[in-house]
Amino acid sequence: MEHPLSSEGIFLLVCLFFFFVSSAHILFLDSNFKQPNMPYWNQTGYKLPVKASLEDYEETVKKAKEAWKVWADIPAPKRGEIVRQIGDALRQKIKVLGSLVSLEMGKIFVEGVGEVQEYVDVCDYAVGLSRMIGGPILPSERPGHALIEQWNPVGLVGIITAFNFPVAVYGWNSAIAMICGNACLWKGAPTTSLISVAVTKIIAKVLEDNRVPGAVCSLVCGGADIGTAMARDERMDLLSFTGSTKVGKQVALMVQERFGRSLLELGGNNAIIADTLYGPLHTKEAVKMFLDAVEQAKQQGGSVVCGGKVINRPGNYVEPTIVTGLPHNAPIVHTETFAPILYVLKFKEEEEVFAWNNEVKQGLSSSIFTKDLGRIFRWLGPKGSDCGIVNVNIPTSGAEIGGAFGGEKHTGGGRESGSDSWKLYMRRSTCTINYSKNLPLAQGIKFQ
Repeated sequence: MEHPLSSEGIFLLVCLFFFFVSSAHILFLDSNFKQPNMPYWNQTGYKLPVKASLEDYEETVKKAKEAWKVWADIPAPKRGEIVRQIGDALRQKIKVLGSLVSLEMGKIFVEGVGEVQEYVDVCDYAVGLSRMIGGPILPSERPGHALIEQWNPVGLVGIITAFNFPVAVYGWNSAIAMICGNACLWKGAPTTSLISVAVTKIIAKVLEDNRVPGAVCSLVCGGADIGTAMARDERMDLLSFTGSTKVGKQVALMVQERFGRSLLELGGNNAIIADTLYGPLHTKEAVKMFLDAVEQAKQQGGSVVCGGKVINRPGNYVEPTIVTGLPHNAPIVHTETFAPILYVLKFKEEEEVFAWNNEVKQGLSSSIFTKDLGRIFRWLGPKGSDCGIVNVNIPTSGAEIGGAFGGEKHTGGGRESGSDSWKLYMRRSTCTINYSKNLPLAQGIKFQ
């Protein structure tokens, strides 16, 4: 599928963002330059700075922590109003942002626009949530006492996102984190730096128009060294990481070593994937991974009945591929490959195919197509799918923002976006208030 705009046209749009939208605290300038990722053409005539130094990172964290002091004092409904304005600002630029997502990531234009729309939607959701978050008043066993649950922001939320959803995942995290009273520090994927800068500048203008420091939503464009610094930094009160299971394990260990909080959204490898309208793969490396996966499938006993080749044209295009004949436990079937490959497995009994779904290490999303009501509820029940997202008669993609997004097992266990995911961005205190003239102990204990 052709991209609707030329590389030169997109570059001009990027320039408009750079020069006409107010700045936030964005640090990415140093001596390292490289060409932006262009999956549709694999070539550009310009270069942009894309990497921050650790000194830049240090300065950004300090500014973000200072900005949090201002943001935390703003009442939650007012924070929600500012997040609403962010959603409106994104809505006004949704097509150009969608083009940037398509250009830099490689997904088709309508999916790029849809991804920005998801950020807009979660902003709308967060507005209402800003007037609802809070804890219960619990009955105390002691006369003249009140027992309440108090929720406060954790402080600074670090958000590391992946190339495949360069806008939506940041939106899920930042919109909810912001209404909870947190500042955010974003590190997007190095190959999608343009969209990270554009989104951050739009947010910054809204913040500054409301006389709030732009550093409430800061951005550092960098590589693994910046991500490692964030994972080890005790000033990161919560670190949300989206990426591969392999890297996620490393991040989790580094955060746990300092007894920090992490929110992990890792590998998927969903049980049903079907998509014939798509753009190019993200990078040349992804094309090589596609070819390697096809070859491994053949070596492990599979037959390629459709596709399996690179399309001879500019860009990172490959053919949609269907593979049959593989056993359910073939290593390639259990491997997450970011490519349009569908492994078709035949089953005889419901129990065995449910077990096949659950035997993979990942546990993000799964789906079944059936009109059997009994099978539907067995699929949703304790012996059914063990994924975080369990669908019926719809694909595994396209999760709505009102529900919690995330998965089990090697997917990390984290939850973002809707339901009670807001609790991950706050700290809970159980508070007992004695308004009597006595000092009784719990459990009726008396010291004689």
